[in-house]
Amino acid sequence: MTAVTEDVRVLRARLLGEVVVPGDDDWDDARQAWNLAVDQRPAAVAFPESPEDVIAIVAFARERGLRVAPQGTGHNANPLGPLEDTILVKTSRMTGVAIDPQARQARVEAGVLWADVTAAAAEHGLAALAGSSPDVGVVGYTLGGGIGWLARKHGLAANSVVAVELVTADGRLVRADHEHESELFWAVRGGGGSFGVVTAIEFRLLPISEVYAGVLFWPLERASEVLHAWRRWIETVPDEVTSVGRIMQFPPVPDIPEPFRGQSFVLVEATLLGTEAEGDQLLRPLRELGPAIDTFAMIPASKLEELHMDPPHPVPGAGDGMLLGDLPAEGIDAFVAAAGPGSGSSLVSVELRHLGGALGRSTPEEGVLGTLDAAFALFSVGFVPTAELKAATEAQIDCVRDAMDPWDAGRSYSNFSERRREAGSFFRAESYDRLRAGKAEWDAEDVFRSNHPIPPGPPHGESNRPSGSRRRSAAPVSYERKKGGSSRAASATIPMP
Repeated sequence: MTAVTEDVRVLRARLLGEVVVPGDDDWDDARQAWNLAVDQRPAAVAFPESPEDVIAIVAFARERGLRVAPQGTGHNANPLGPLEDTILVKTSRMTGVAIDPQARQARVEAGVLWADVTAAAAEHGLAALAGSSPDVGVVGYTLGGGIGWLARKHGLAANSVVAVELVTADGRLVRADHEHESELFWAVRGGGGSFGVVTAIEFRLLPISEVYAGVLFWPLERASEVLHAWRRWIETVPDEVTSVGRIMQFPPVPDIPEPFRGQSFVLVEATLLGTEAEGDQLLRPLRELGPAIDTFAMIPASKLEELHMDPPHPVPGAGDGMLLGDLPAEGIDAFVAAAGPGSGSSLVSVELRHLGGALGRSTPEEGVLGTLDAAFALFSVGFVPTAELKAATEAQIDCVRDAMDPWDAGRSYSNFSERRREAGSFFRAESYDRLRAGKAEWDAEDVFRSNHPIPPGPPHGESNRPSGSRRRSAAPVSYERKKGGSSRAASATIPMP
């Protein structure tokens, strides 16, 4: 029996939210991640409804020598590893969304999904640097960097953040921005969830209401021809175009609509910040290949969440990715040989995302992950309803990675890494040293665990710290404490706090 199970009444009495422990009727539902293939077995699962609840959970965990793992949805839960000494803090009940159309900013609580934000922002003709899946959590996606459909023009979502509110290991609610706790603010923007439990995040919105976007489909047998053409085509497009070359093998399940169910395709997905006429002109070289299906049109920016065709609900999957420094013709050949026709691959999706543009340009105000030092991001994923299929799928993912190894960029990207990796692989060496020093300052006892943890490291001397990074007192943060909040909150148009 764990310390949580013995003292669960103590913790429950401190919270407005809920605590679930082994033996409770809803234990299996409570501990489940979005990825149904991940078997999470923490000491307890807590569902806070306010920052005060989070503070109480952290205090309880520290009193009993337990750790704390924040989780919004659990899309990338696999790298968390064993959780038997950990309280899993699911923030799904913290669902407030506020849009300030004058400042073009959003403030969202920790459990908000991207679909909640894109719909609320669209009411004001605004768009966010959202992910390609509507039910990915805003916080986890953003803390890991965030590559969306506007990325080549506007960069990583992490660098659109203007403030983060989080509970630290010593039980304080801190507001970190460029003026307050600036070193912590730098670390969380791309450094992941190792520094505290985020309770709210604020970020810039863009005056974008429509985009030209869609998908071109060809039979899988044309994979080599199409992907070589796509690779040549992306050399001609401006930063306003973000695109993906992809092999998809739709499983024969009822959720998949006809004419895709059970079929296999090579496809190109793309978004253009421009007019339909400009898009038609840019797409001409690809359309000359005679796609079987062409969905390109002017669409509301909020509909970009449907473009990538990600599952709209939890599924069992196994996936992993890597960054590529280059992708010559030989790289396309290797990609097709590993995942295309005749390869024997059963992977549902193997994709190449074109990076560059703003993703490769540094700015003075950026966080730790200011840029991605790569030309492409690769991600492979398969459907794994059984343990046997999981093992076979992971072997096929390894096959793709091995085939693309000659073009490995030498760095990884945490949001596309669904296996545990050394966190140093995500950052430049000097940035990783600085992150570890920050971890030692803010969480020396390593209370917080994330899917790609930053271990505490030796402190930097004050002379090595950036100007203005010395700790300052936290900006005041106040909340109305109220019971409830288990249903998704409606958006509001209010001034930023």
